[in-house]
Amino acid sequence: MHRILIADDSPTIRKMVRASLQPIDQAQFVEAATGLEAIEQLALASVQLVVLDLNMPDMHGIDVLRFLRRQQVYRDLPVIILTTRSDDSSRAEAVGAGATTYMTKPFVPQALAATARTLLAAPKPAAPSGTGQ
Repeated sequence: MHRILIADDSPTIRKMVRASLQPIDQAQFVEAATGLEAIEQLALASVQLVVLDLNMPDMHGIDVLRFLRRQQVYRDLPVIILTTRSDDSSRAEAVGAGATTYMTKPFVPQALAATARTLLAAPKPAAPSGTGQ
């Protein structure tokens, strides 16, 4: 089972992303319209992939990404940035903050699906040992 979080303030974009990723075997989706909702959704359910917009209300996507990368449990979680921002500085900032992949809107549904499949199929790092249990 692959649970994918789609975080974008546009219901239309969330619907388009979901439709693009629907063909992925055993995919389930959770959605968030704001950065804070995205963090809340991650706390509520385990996800294997995040598709994250940069321009969102209440918390910018870069801030969400930085938050994720500071948490041990989300450090290796694949994050696809999907944004209208095509400038080099936005791309560099996102990659520097820990984005796995950076894609721009409008997007090609097949390219998004192929990227998601690749990230979901990638070997996962071993869990840290010595958790004190």
